[in-house]
Amino acid sequence: MNNTQLGGNAHDAAPLGQIPANAPALKVASRPVVSFSGTQQNELLAALPRHDLETLFDHLELVALPFGKELFEYGSKLENVYFPTTAIVSLLYVMEDGATTEIAVVGHEGVVGMSLFMGERAMCSAVVQSAGYGYRLKTQYLRDAFNQGGALPQLLMRYTNALFAQMAQNAVGGRHSSIEQKLCRWLLDRLDRSASNELKVTQELISIMLGVRRESITAAAGKLQDDGLIQYRRGNITVIDRQGLEEYAGECYKVAKTEYDRLLMDVAR
Repeated sequence: MNNTQLGGNAHDAAPLGQIPANAPALKVASRPVVSFSGTQQNELLAALPRHDLETLFDHLELVALPFGKELFEYGSKLENVYFPTTAIVSLLYVMEDGATTEIAVVGHEGVVGMSLFMGERAMCSAVVQSAGYGYRLKTQYLRDAFNQGGALPQLLMRYTNALFAQMAQNAVGGRHSSIEQKLCRWLLDRLDRSASNELKVTQELISIMLGVRRESITAAAGKLQDDGLIQYRRGNITVIDRQGLEEYAGECYKVAKTEYDRLLMDVAR
């Protein structure tokens, strides 16, 4: 590579390690600015009084969450929490033989990786299932803010109750619901956290998340499509009849949804 390619002539070159006096100022990349309007895309952050939220601004960081990114794995130290805005995150339990089952899903309504005890370890893995964005916060800063009192502790505890309700319903549904009901609930959970009625997902991924055979998902998706509830094309599912999907899912979906709706109503008062 010659000096012309480097953008200068030989006589303009400065000694190694010395910056020329007439060199343009170096632009240092800065992290995206955290704005009040941006944080409103996460319902937990939006529910905080403005003063409480602004105390977190210096520590919140807007980050891209690409599909498949593992935010933490089982047994790892929880160093960051994530408040998704447009991303959707699956909480997964991984068996010793590698089998995986989804125990909960988190989107713009919640937070991932909350740890209120120093050195606490993750009891599951968290993987981004739908790419998007979210706000990252060091766990230590969340603990400090929690210990200061105010609206944050009450809000986080209420959200934890709603998350436990989702996990409990998933456990019950996994034992007593049909494959079609499980698929309906799974689709509705994503639909609640998505901006449209289209979901980009493969049958293989759904089978892994639900812990069932792919052939079972293929048959269940075919039945829902025949009933006019969804339209399925390779890698893409469009929900046509949302109400019909809810009726088909039944209690498998409604219990957890009721808890989240109650949480949002309470914090809105």
